[in-house]
Amino acid sequence: MLARNSELNGALSSVQQLEDRFNKRFGYPWVFLNEVPFTAEFKEKMSAIISGPVSFGLIPHDHWFQPDWIDEEKATAGREHLIQDGVIYGGSVPYRNMCRFNSGFFYRHPLVQKYKWYWRVEPSVNFLCETDFDPFLFMEENDKLYGFTVALYEWPVTVPSLWNAVKEFIDVHPEHLAPNNSMKYLSDDGGTSYNLCHFWSNFEIANLEFWRGEAYSKFFDYLESKGGFYYERWGDAPVHSIGAALFARKDQIHFFDDIGYQHPPFTHCPRNGEVRRTKNCTCTQFDSFDYNGYSCLRKWEQAIRS
Repeated sequence: MLARNSELNGALSSVQQLEDRFNKRFGYPWVFLNEVPFTAEFKEKMSAIISGPVSFGLIPHDHWFQPDWIDEEKATAGREHLIQDGVIYGGSVPYRNMCRFNSGFFYRHPLVQKYKWYWRVEPSVNFLCETDFDPFLFMEENDKLYGFTVALYEWPVTVPSLWNAVKEFIDVHPEHLAPNNSMKYLSDDGGTSYNLCHFWSNFEIANLEFWRGEAYSKFFDYLESKGGFYYERWGDAPVHSIGAALFARKDQIHFFDDIGYQHPPFTHCPRNGEVRRTKNCTCTQFDSFDYNGYSCLRKWEQAIRS
């Protein structure tokens, strides 16, 4: 979990729910990261509700703050453009720091280095069903690399040049494209343009070694060199999604239908009524974003069938 000290109550809520719904059975370790030191109150209250080991880490300066080589005049103009367009976090530099960190650095943190798998958890989210199986073991045993619960469209004004950068990278490094990849999820015209679909990365269960691998590492470095995290507002969700969709096989990406999850305003509730009953879900299909007009789940299902 990436969290600020001011988010303690929301962080406690998320952690308590995941402990109750899942981790009390397994005792997996938690890692909390912050760009400033965690307070004694944060560490004490959090440690008191966690069943397994817990560690608190400070993010290195270079991994969080805007790089010195960014043209601040250009970055300011980009932020002002998004503010005028009414884009959420359009004027926020800390939000951009977070997106860049989650795109290219969290898996390099010393506290995370020893792990192969992670479940990303955000403050103030809700886990709506019992998770009585081990998703890490499921991923390991079934050769999966990336798991999600919500898929949706990105705001086009936040990523106007992202796809051009992706195509440039692919042109230079075609060897990194996975066979049987998910390009059809990302593009409706064979890769010429980006349809803006992505997996919502505030929930993801994934393999850290995939991000640390050569393909994604070179991909992130290329995107970083473009400055789009600051000149535009490239989110970690499209960046992770494009990386997973292109550098993993489509059968290595998994939709966790049976994990109920809510990050306001969007909810995923398991589609199977028997699953909802046996897992004591506190949601219904009426709540679920799955087939909302703004959801990309249908496109994902079409991509994996093709």
